[in-house]
Amino acid sequence: MSIDKDISPPLLNKDMGAFHPINHMKDSIMTLLTSFGFEIVDGPEIETEKFNFDMLNIKKSHPARQMHDTFYVEGQSNLLRTHTSPVQIRGMLERVPPLAFISGGKVYRKDDDATHLPMFHQVEGIYVDKNVSFAQLKDLIYKIIYSLFGENIELRFRPSYFPFTEPSAEVDILSNEGKWLEILGCGLINPIVLENCNIDSNQYSGLAFGLGIERIAMLKHGITDIREFYKSNLDFLSQFK
Repeated sequence: MSIDKDISPPLLNKDMGAFHPINHMKDSIMTLLTSFGFEIVDGPEIETEKFNFDMLNIKKSHPARQMHDTFYVEGQSNLLRTHTSPVQIRGMLERVPPLAFISGGKVYRKDDDATHLPMFHQVEGIYVDKNVSFAQLKDLIYKIIYSLFGENIELRFRPSYFPFTEPSAEVDILSNEGKWLEILGCGLINPIVLENCNIDSNQYSGLAFGLGIERIAMLKHGITDIREFYKSNLDFLSQFK
């Protein structure tokens, strides 16, 4: 007597996974910037003090270099990069102007609250050529933000300070709750940084910007606590499919 057996493969669960909203946002921003003509470059997450601080004109006395702000590894000889700016240094050392490139990835700082994380994502970019101006930088920032949020978004530029750019600014966006949230820092590349990368600052100038991916995702999706993205809450994450 023969017995019929069902040997067909099991049905796949239709509730398939999806890109994490932060990865999706990072990829969207990098795709946007490559459409503007930027090249993508990459660099290590474990960095040296030379590339993370020294080459960027961040002095030994700067508080960002202290152990309460930075994750040091291997006896304080190396560290988890605190920004993606070291990739800019490596990129400038390997190229000659004119140059335009971006880098995106994880960065690490000892922060943890509703708008800060010990691990978060940045996309940074630089453009170096003759006669680069702050007006060009502002025009680029407006194009990026309007492409992401639409032209009705309310934003503001604030004067700021970064050792690696001069002048420097931060850009805030007004959230649905009526609160300003900083999403990026930017400025003209400090001539000291250009000279550190063997670029003649009398002949060339440059602009730099760094976008906080989680902050942008918070504004895009109306999230008030940045930590929600990493709680592995499927009910929360499923809304982004």
